[in-house]
Amino acid sequence: MSLLRSSATLLNLSRVLIPKQNLITSQRSIKRWVAPTLRELNRRAKKIGPQQPQPRSGFAEWNYRAELFAFGKRLQEEFQIPLLQTAFTQQSYIAQEEHKQRELGIENVDIQMSHNQELSERGEHIIQEYVQGFIGYSLPKLPAEGKQAITSYLMSSATLANVALHLGMKELLLDAEYPPSEQSMAKSLKAVVGALEQSSGVERAFLFVRDFICTQLNQRDLLELWNIENPEELLKQQCQEKKLPVPEPRLLGDCGKNTVLAAYQVGLYCNKNLIGKGFGEDIPTAVKTASLDALQTMFGITDNMKPFDFTVQAESKTAKLNQ
Repeated sequence: MSLLRSSATLLNLSRVLIPKQNLITSQRSIKRWVAPTLRELNRRAKKIGPQQPQPRSGFAEWNYRAELFAFGKRLQEEFQIPLLQTAFTQQSYIAQEEHKQRELGIENVDIQMSHNQELSERGEHIIQEYVQGFIGYSLPKLPAEGKQAITSYLMSSATLANVALHLGMKELLLDAEYPPSEQSMAKSLKAVVGALEQSSGVERAFLFVRDFICTQLNQRDLLELWNIENPEELLKQQCQEKKLPVPEPRLLGDCGKNTVLAAYQVGLYCNKNLIGKGFGEDIPTAVKTASLDALQTMFGITDNMKPFDFTVQAESKTAKLNQ
């Protein structure tokens, strides 16, 4: 009995001397007000219903001209503000504003704004010229088919829209719909390049394309951008162009035959030299993988290839651009 009393005394004494946060107790990690608050917020959200996202320009403190000025300064570029505003103005926005004025009873509608169609065409020409030159300089061994595939990726609406989004162009774009579509974002980015060329010259436009569009190739697997459907046939064509014999596949090793875990290693030999090897669950798959490995080595696009040089500057073809 005395032992029980002493144990109870020690327990009470430990509760007094040891801080409460050091005791292993079952404390609530979430306050009691959190659940009722979340329920109330959820109830109000259901009562209001789904809301259409509102553009930042709808806020009272929005200053569009100041935002255009800040856009150029963030990119460390000098834009003519009227040209930059034109680059962000879609034709659908002008049509929407004209429709609003007609609904208000204004007969002679005169919107003193220009859309970005002309600037977009100009910018697309500049982007395509520099991208083709950059790919030709960085990947000289790549065939025309591969260069075209990579160029198409860099100039696709998805890629350009992603660049435009991360440059903060979503809120600056004047479009009839919000949020703007990928096509609108891509078209506006092309127009910004055209506006930069007219504001600061074609050299600055080329550097803009290099820094923000060509850098999308950084740490990308080029075979994901260029899908080679028949690598065996392409490898044969490349060997014929280089006056080499047809590659000969040889089985280097295998394991797990007649099982679901079968694996084969095939090597491709040309003039008794190993030019590529690959693995697969069957021999045709291993031959295809080995052909891709040989093409990567032949085109200089291996996984351990030298990184792209994003400091290179292209010479402007002024005569061509002014056509």
